[in-house]
Amino acid sequence: MTSVEEALQIIKRGCHELLLEEELKQKLASGRSLRVKAGFDPTAPDLHLGHTVLLNKMRQLQDLGHEAMFLIGDFTGMIGDPTGKSATRPPLTRDQVIENARSYEAQIFKILDPERTLVMFNSSWMGEMKASDLVSLAAKHTVARMLERDDFHKRYSGGQPIAIHEFLYPLIQGYDSVAMKADIELGGTDQKFNLLVGRELQKHYGQAPQVVLTMPILEGLDGVQKMSKSLGNYIGIHEPPNEMFGKLMSVSDDLMWRYIELLSFESLATVAKWKQDVAAGRNPRDIKVTFAQEIVARFHDRAAAEKALADFEARHRGGAIPEDIQEISLVGGPQGLVIGQALKQSNLTASTSEAVRMIEQGGVKLNGEKVSDKGLALLPGEPVVLQVGKRKFARITIT
Repeated sequence: MTSVEEALQIIKRGCHELLLEEELKQKLASGRSLRVKAGFDPTAPDLHLGHTVLLNKMRQLQDLGHEAMFLIGDFTGMIGDPTGKSATRPPLTRDQVIENARSYEAQIFKILDPERTLVMFNSSWMGEMKASDLVSLAAKHTVARMLERDDFHKRYSGGQPIAIHEFLYPLIQGYDSVAMKADIELGGTDQKFNLLVGRELQKHYGQAPQVVLTMPILEGLDGVQKMSKSLGNYIGIHEPPNEMFGKLMSVSDDLMWRYIELLSFESLATVAKWKQDVAAGRNPRDIKVTFAQEIVARFHDRAAAEKALADFEARHRGGAIPEDIQEISLVGGPQGLVIGQALKQSNLTASTSEAVRMIEQGGVKLNGEKVSDKGLALLPGEPVVLQVGKRKFARITIT
């Protein structure tokens, strides 16, 4: 059995803020299974490692014997989360919400234990709420309190419009905690205001207030900006094993510890030992390899992790080409296809301009040989292997 203090140490690992710690101790000391809530608006169907910071914490709480409540905000998704926005955010359509929600359900059980997880949709209670009920809910909060929230305050002070429905968003997110009888709610640091609204509403409805646990926003591969698909600094949980492994190996030694703290399931004692070993002279690369294999195995399997390591070492030591690279046929015509177009059409680069830039920087190889001619045409016939950077490969046949 895990003691309250031991459980508290695990729960606080990597967290930004815990409100209130004494209340959490009391809940843990009760010995009952706590209801742990985390809400996701289905605005982006593909999860990356930044999204999994909350899911990892939920899994740790599950391993301590508590119940995860994964809330898909299909109702709030049609409002549009105004958090951090300088303008009104366009709402999603019902079809978009449903499609994205299905994608979430398919991904979260790579981390969460299905036996201890409730997947819930806030349309279940909000869709049944009458207009009079919504007015009653709105009466439990004030405009002055809403304007304390940083993004609302900035927009109001700057003369930027705030639509009335945007004030409903934190109220409905807070009411979700009432409907779900949450003991703990997890969220990013940018969600603190909304999570605290949940505490206040629970008091209004005669419930014990939830404990609020905020988690840091994970930096992307650049170590500066938050991990984001739009910024290109992300690691998607559906990416191929070799791509995922290579990206993790590319992070800096300092950023590695940040990723381990927020993403690894290794014990605190193990991580502390790793840090001692590195301080004593062990190569941080060894730790990075172990961590990268853990992440690849979590989202694929152990065999895929072992093969990703073998392929990574072969590429970096001997310049070998992976065995399982994608096979692509491209239409080129009698004169073939210019290499920039081939790189773009095979998704090795996002555009022909990026392809040209990579060639100029010496980052493109054809059958293992560096390409310097931006006008090179790939001719119909035998397949060739194109490589961009250290990790992107494709076997191309021009037809």
